[in-house]
Amino acid sequence: MTRPVPGTGTRLREVHAEWTKLRTAPGTLWTVLALVAVTVATSAAASALVSCPSSGCGHDAVRIGLAGVQAGQAVTAVAAVLAITGEYGTGMIRATFTAMPRRGAVLAAKAVVVAGLTLASGTVAVLGSLLAARLVLPHSGFTPEHGFPPLSLADGPTLRAAAGSVLYLALIALFSLGVATAVRDSAAAAGVVLGLLYALAAVPFVMVPDPDWQLLLWRISPMNAGLAVQSTANLSALPLTPWQGVAVLTAWTAASLLLAALLLRRRDA
Repeated sequence: MTRPVPGTGTRLREVHAEWTKLRTAPGTLWTVLALVAVTVATSAAASALVSCPSSGCGHDAVRIGLAGVQAGQAVTAVAAVLAITGEYGTGMIRATFTAMPRRGAVLAAKAVVVAGLTLASGTVAVLGSLLAARLVLPHSGFTPEHGFPPLSLADGPTLRAAAGSVLYLALIALFSLGVATAVRDSAAAAGVVLGLLYALAAVPFVMVPDPDWQLLLWRISPMNAGLAVQSTANLSALPLTPWQGVAVLTAWTAASLLLAALLLRRRDA
């Protein structure tokens, strides 16, 4: 006779409780729709604005088609921040910790739910972006005659870029959840996350003249490094390989969640 794994029922109860809270929150559906709409619309716009003349071009068509992820991540980050700071703002976090005293388990349950919802909505957003790019890019000169076959998930690099983009959004959500748990204020947490994503990504190009420092800052930037997974052309010229970039973002995410778990145990609700 197989014995149940100790604590399994409790963990499932915590995940179910967090899923119920997130599912019944009034803004969850709108957040999912906003992520899909912003991502697809930005990708379609990027595909329409970039052109490839008859003489050819060196653009990465797949990365252009997935450009909307750079905008959609802001929606993902804010949604993940609110998943925890909303409870701090209303005081509901005290009831949560009373019902589920194991704070680390609460954070883990929130992480599972936030990541799961982001993976689902991110998949829809990325597939919609690729479909939009497949339809729009040929009108911008990205045709087979110019060396650009239609975007297809049957192509290995395209599939890797698409799957990596979904994973990127999930990691951004978890990174944001960790920062928000540590900061506990919605506006401050969103500012920190968006600053680390967008501002740190721009610093190597606008404020640092030294090429070696530019390279280092690019490599440790969560956004620059993480989005390397979208690249399908000129990979040898990248400061990091696609999966090395994902590893950098994973390190940022793990650090934020670890800090959040430590602070969650030490502080009052």
